[in-house]
Amino acid sequence: MSVLERAGLAALRRIDPETAHGLALAALRSGLAPLPRVPDRPALAVTLGGLRLSNPLGLAAGFDKNAVALAPLMRAGLGWVEVGAATPRPQPGNPRPRLFRLPDDQAAINRFGFNNDGMAAIRDRLAKRPAGGPPVGLNLGANKDSADRAGDFVQVLTTCGPVIDFATVNVSSPNTGGLRDLQARAALTSLLDRVMTARTRLARPVPVFLKIAPDLTDADLSDIAEVALATGVDAIVATNTTAARENLKSASAAQTGGLSGQPLFEKSTRVLARLHALTDGRISLVGVGGIGSAEQAWQKIRAGATALQLYTALSYRGLSLVPEILAGLDAHRAAAGFASLTDATGTGRSDWT
Repeated sequence: MSVLERAGLAALRRIDPETAHGLALAALRSGLAPLPRVPDRPALAVTLGGLRLSNPLGLAAGFDKNAVALAPLMRAGLGWVEVGAATPRPQPGNPRPRLFRLPDDQAAINRFGFNNDGMAAIRDRLAKRPAGGPPVGLNLGANKDSADRAGDFVQVLTTCGPVIDFATVNVSSPNTGGLRDLQARAALTSLLDRVMTARTRLARPVPVFLKIAPDLTDADLSDIAEVALATGVDAIVATNTTAARENLKSASAAQTGGLSGQPLFEKSTRVLARLHALTDGRISLVGVGGIGSAEQAWQKIRAGATALQLYTALSYRGLSLVPEILAGLDAHRAAAGFASLTDATGTGRSDWT
């Protein structure tokens, strides 16, 4: 971590976390935030849902909800970038405060509630992003007061599909009442059938991913795996934030919302490994939740992940975490004797199942 990055992170930690997040995005847009130097590592290239990624490490949705800092994020050494979630109509989300640091746990709790500028504004920004660079996708959401939430996902995909490289159906945020009900078998089948039909109508159909919650039973996961395979989803993202609160030390631990960061690592990795067993490599999996080191990234790969996503750890460690994790992943790969990172996917699944 550079002196400038260390000083910037220290300053941001002294103010309200949501304000700090906005300032971090502003610093990226203005060129004040230092971007890491990330050497090319060919052995880390992977294919996710038909997308060729130069490395597996992606940025999770929520960091840049409104696609306002795409250009610098595309130069930060990430293998792929996801923005959003976007809903058909702009909405303010839940009242502030709605983001809480848990520094003693290296975690965060948010209850944003899909606050965003709406699909039209986000589409226009995505259309203006620089050419080339890593794949950029959009997390699809539904308006809080929508009478047809499945229809909202379809509407956002139809509107933004022409300017993105992939889309993620987010039925797992804990901060929009009733949204997680869409993970039930019948509701999920209906939703994904509609989304996949909408995809076929795009001039350039894009891969569709499904993002699920960590708070699911084995029966739930079995249903989700079967539905994802039957409907032709290209990847499952495991997982979103958790509603659980276990063994937390920070003062803000009692806040409602979705918990992310280090406490989520074990739970999300067990879900990942279970999905890998259920799908037996027939669908790509994305490991997200609690990754803060190269060792944890390696464990996600061995549990069954084809690719990975970061978010909360970046608020504590900065973008210099990206090359650190990639260098460590390459070292783990080489030490284990794998010619490529893909060869390691799922090889440690039994450690988690």
